[in-house]
Order: sequence, then C-alpha cells, then structure tokens
Amino acid sequence: METELCKVDEALSILVGKWKPIILLHLFNRGTLRFSELKRLMPDITQKMLTKQLRELEEEDIINRVVYPQVPPKVEYSISDYGRSLQPVLDVMHEWGSTHTQHMQEKKS
Repeated sequence: METELCKVDEALSILVGKWKPIILLHLFNRGTLRFSELKRLMPDITQKMLTKQLRELEEEDIINRVVYPQVPPKVEYSISDYGRSLQPVLDVMHEWGSTHTQHMQEKKS
C-alpha cells in the first residue's frame, strides 16, 4: 500500500477520541437515544464534550440528529445509514482490542 494513498489516518480522525467509540457503541446497541439518555449512559463525560463529539460525528454523516419543535426541545441521535458501514470496522477493532489486552496480560505473567 502506498503511504500517500493510505486512508487509515482519515478513518482514525473520525473515530479517535475517548468518547466517540462509546457513543457509537450505545447508538448501535440501543438505537435512537436522546441527549439526556446518552449523558446518563456516560456519567463521566461533560455536557460540553458530549455536544462536541456528537457534532463531529454528525458533520461526518456518521449519526443523525433530529430536533423536535417542542418545549423543552427534544433532540434524538441515531446511527445514519452511512454510519452503519462502520459496524464491521468497530467489531474488528473490538476483537483486536480484546486480543491485545489478553496478549499483554499473558506477557506480564
């Protein structure tokens, strides 16, 4: 693979961050969620950081954001059709992460 043509960095730039994979995991596993539900599922994330991460994922067309015109405002997030193409990538990364964790534990033993 030509290094100039490698797009791994492009993919990683979309997925990298402490919270994006966790956000995606919740949306893949639970379907459509409101902002408050996501916040409750990730108690250690700040509201500002959750907003930032969601906006970035929305800009990359990985998630959908729907705002309902009511008071108080209701906002829901879900995986976009395009974002669903990440499922196999995240599955493989999860498997590799699990294998790596086990490998490092065995190495320490």
